[in-house]
Amino acid sequence: MTRDPRIVIIGAGPTGLGAGYRLQELGYGDWVMLEANDYVGGLATSFTDEAGFTWDIGGHVMFSHYPYYDELVDRLMGDQYSTLHREAWVWMENRFIPYPFQNNIGGLEPQTVYECLTGAIRAARDAGATTPANFREWVLATMGQGIADHFMIPYNYKVWATPAEQMSFNWIGERVSVVDVEDLLRNVLFDKPEKQWGPNSTFKYPLHGGTGFLYDGMRKFVEDHLELNCAVVSVDPVAKVVRTDDGRDFNYDVLLSTMPLNKLIRVTESPPTAVVEATKGLVFSGSHIVGIGVDRPVDSDKNWIYFPEPDVPFYRVTYLSNYSPYLTAKHGQFSLLTETSHSSYKAEDPATIVDRVVDGLVTTGLLRESDRELIVSRWRCSPAMTYPVPSVGRDAALGTIQPWLRDHDIWSRGRFGGWLYEIGNMDHSCMQGVEFVNAVVHGEPETVWIPRGEGAAGQGIR
Repeated sequence: MTRDPRIVIIGAGPTGLGAGYRLQELGYGDWVMLEANDYVGGLATSFTDEAGFTWDIGGHVMFSHYPYYDELVDRLMGDQYSTLHREAWVWMENRFIPYPFQNNIGGLEPQTVYECLTGAIRAARDAGATTPANFREWVLATMGQGIADHFMIPYNYKVWATPAEQMSFNWIGERVSVVDVEDLLRNVLFDKPEKQWGPNSTFKYPLHGGTGFLYDGMRKFVEDHLELNCAVVSVDPVAKVVRTDDGRDFNYDVLLSTMPLNKLIRVTESPPTAVVEATKGLVFSGSHIVGIGVDRPVDSDKNWIYFPEPDVPFYRVTYLSNYSPYLTAKHGQFSLLTETSHSSYKAEDPATIVDRVVDGLVTTGLLRESDRELIVSRWRCSPAMTYPVPSVGRDAALGTIQPWLRDHDIWSRGRFGGWLYEIGNMDHSCMQGVEFVNAVVHGEPETVWIPRGEGAAGQGIR
C-alpha cells in the first residue's frame, strides 16, 4: 500500500481511545471511531447517580506496566489525584485476614490452618509429579487441598461464575500469589502476616469523576473523529466496509475492532464455518455492580475486601469513597461498591440483588443494622459481559479466529476484542490500541497483545 491506510476503529473504550490518542499524537488524519453508546470509556467509564454519588463499573485500581501509559495518565490527571496504599483483606470465618489468603492463614480457626498447612506441604512434596490440565488441578498441585477447598475454588467460582475445571491456568502470571511453604510456616508460627503483595500495592486514583475521568479526558483528543450512538451492525471483510445502525457505510483499509470477539464474528459477513464454531470456545461472565451510599462518615481505612464464602452474593467490596472524598454527594458520607458475577452456571436474580447486597453488607459488618435507615443511594449496573473467562478451549479458539481476521486486515484487540483476561486491565487495554497504531503506521511489533493457539506463529506484523 503506497498511501496511508484508512483506519476505522470500533469502540471508544480504553483500547479504541488509546489508538485514537496515538493517531492524533502522530498527526495522522485518515481515521474514524465508531461508538455504540452516547459516552466513551466502555467498562472503564463512571456514572454519577441521581443522589450525587459517583460509581465505577467495578472496583478498578490504576497501576501500570508501561511508561507511555504512566505519562498519559499523568497528563490527563495533572495534580488531581490521590495516591493510595493497598489495604486489601479477606473476610472469612467471621474475621478479616490480610490478602492474599494463601499467605495469611494464621488468623483462622486451628482446623482450617491445619488443613491448609498440611495440604500445602503435601503439594510441595509432590511438586512436578503431574501436569495440571485445568485451573482446579493447578490449584491443587501448587497450593494443596486445604487452600483449594477453603478459598481458591469457592472464591474463583464467585468471581468467574465458571467451574474451575473448565478454566485454564495460563492466565495466572502476577494475578495469583503462589504458595511458598517456608513463608507460609513462618507467617503462621511467628504471627507475621504478609499484607503487601502484587503489582498494585500503591496506586493512583482521580480525585473527581472516577476512572471515567481519564477517558472523558481522552475524548477531547479524538472528538473530531468520534461518532457516538453509532452501533456497528455488519462488517464486510471482502469489500472492507463497516455498516452502522443509522444506515451509513464506513470504508476501511485496516479495521481495529474492540467489540467482543464473538459479536464481531456474528456481525461479520460469511466467516468460515471453523471460525464460527471456534466462538463456542469463548466463555464469559457478567456482573451485577451494586453501589450503596450511606449518610454517615466512614469508619474503615480499607480499600477492598474479598468474600469467598457463599453466605453473601458478592465476591468483592470496594470502599470506593476511600479512593477519593469527592465520590459521595456531600462530605461525611461513604460509599461501598460490590461485585457479583453471573453466568449460565451461576444465576443471580437482578430484581433482588440490591436487597441481598445490603443484607450481606450487614451480615459481614461492613454496615451496621442501623445503617439501613441511612442509605441514600442504591445504584446498580449489570453488564452482560465483564470477564472474558480463560476457559480450557479459549486459546484454541483464538488460534482459529484471530489469524483469519488478520488475513482480512482486521485487528481484534482490547479486553473482549482480544479475549485475554491476563492483559485486560486498563493499562494493557489502552496500550493495545497504542501498539496497534504503531504497528500499522510504523511497522513496529506488538508487545502487549499475546498470540494464542495453533495459529499464533502466523500472527506477526504483515
